[in-house]
Amino acid sequence: MISEKSNIIPSEFIIVGGTGNLSKNKILPALFWRFLDKQIDERSNIILCDKEIKSKDDFLLELKSKCNEALSKNLENEKFWDSFLKIINFVDLDVISGNGHNDLLKILKEKFDPSRPIIFYLAIASSLFGNSCRFIRDSGLNVPQSRLVIEKPIGKNKSTAIKINNEISSIFKESQIYRIDHYLGKETVQNLMALRFANTFFENQWSNNNIDNVQITVSESVGVKDRIAYYNEYGAIRDMLQNHLLQLICLIAMEPPSFYEADQLRDEKLRVLKALKPICEDEIQTGQYRSFSDELGKNSNTETFVALKVMINNWRWAGVPFYIRTGKKLSIRASEIIITFKNKPHDIFSKFTTGLHQEPNRLIIRVQPEEGLKLKLTSKAPGPGGMRFFPSELNLSFGDTFADRLPDAYERLLMDVVRGNQTLFMRSDEVLAAWDFIDPIVKIAKNLETQLYRTGTMGPEDKILVLNGHQWLDPKNEA
Repeated sequence: MISEKSNIIPSEFIIVGGTGNLSKNKILPALFWRFLDKQIDERSNIILCDKEIKSKDDFLLELKSKCNEALSKNLENEKFWDSFLKIINFVDLDVISGNGHNDLLKILKEKFDPSRPIIFYLAIASSLFGNSCRFIRDSGLNVPQSRLVIEKPIGKNKSTAIKINNEISSIFKESQIYRIDHYLGKETVQNLMALRFANTFFENQWSNNNIDNVQITVSESVGVKDRIAYYNEYGAIRDMLQNHLLQLICLIAMEPPSFYEADQLRDEKLRVLKALKPICEDEIQTGQYRSFSDELGKNSNTETFVALKVMINNWRWAGVPFYIRTGKKLSIRASEIIITFKNKPHDIFSKFTTGLHQEPNRLIIRVQPEEGLKLKLTSKAPGPGGMRFFPSELNLSFGDTFADRLPDAYERLLMDVVRGNQTLFMRSDEVLAAWDFIDPIVKIAKNLETQLYRTGTMGPEDKILVLNGHQWLDPKNEA
């Protein structure tokens, strides 16, 4: 059944690049789920703007297949699907030439209420953000209720990011701009802040006094598919490290904000980014799955895998390595954060454990595919025979614990845009600080030999952790 929740004020969603993969696979399915949950009502409008929209019917059939999970929940949902289609409009629009401008204005003139939030989602290349914003301004659509949503990566380096930010900020106020990183909308990522700042136990342990190392793995079992041209230009460093992985580091390492408010959180994340130690050549490793060049149709040195050792130059984290890795066509689809705690200073049970290896305590934060938390402990085996130990775990699976479906990250973030809540969105100075860290890494990577690795492995043979006396903890073994 559809939950009875209070309606949100009707909104206008204008998606530039509205028939592209991002819109079809993520944005529109998220909007349909919210429509089912009565957080978007039939007075809203969704306008899909794109160049040369040829087959609207074929697009809607593909979209329906992407929304199949939502449709299969309840037979009544077919009725809601038909209602959802009624609020979707198509406009052939070229934001560079302005062709289609009048068609968009005609629809808006018929439907637009300036008191409603009007959300412009730019699901296009960042090089087109400036043109799109100028089009919005020249069309008289930048009203006080206007909000701009832009996707990562913003620019290809710091200089292009500055240019894009300047173009956008000349038209929109910072309070109107929502730089989206869908990882920040995932339930487990949100729970990371709750885990730290709502529980005395964890926050008291959260420093170099007690933590030995942190591992972050974001692995994908699929390749780049139809994004290969884009990926060959950007690679894993720009596509994943500059945003998703750095944001996870920020949430793990940040100091407690005074309040759970947008600028307070972003101030603390910015401090982490500015404290990141510059990477040396022996602290980075790149790889490429073997069929990438064949898929591209030419030889390429672009990395589809990257691993780094990251250090944070501040009081809390001095000496604690953050090992991070991400890659395509790896053995498993998973995103995990593994916090390994230091061994106990003195083993009072040594006479019982002689010759036995005791695993350290670990906190495992599963971001995907199954969100949850796991704490690995050492426990006494029941029964007589002295102090015999075995590894045990406390496991919180969100799917098992909470009966309700967990909303997708895009659902949460889109509703935050409607509500005008910027807490889970990046600020411009965060983006630039991230590029300050990433640009030198890109330069180093260009001079490295990109190692080939087989599909279905966890990337090339490790050359980073082994130098530091550690080893990767694969998600499949820790899940």
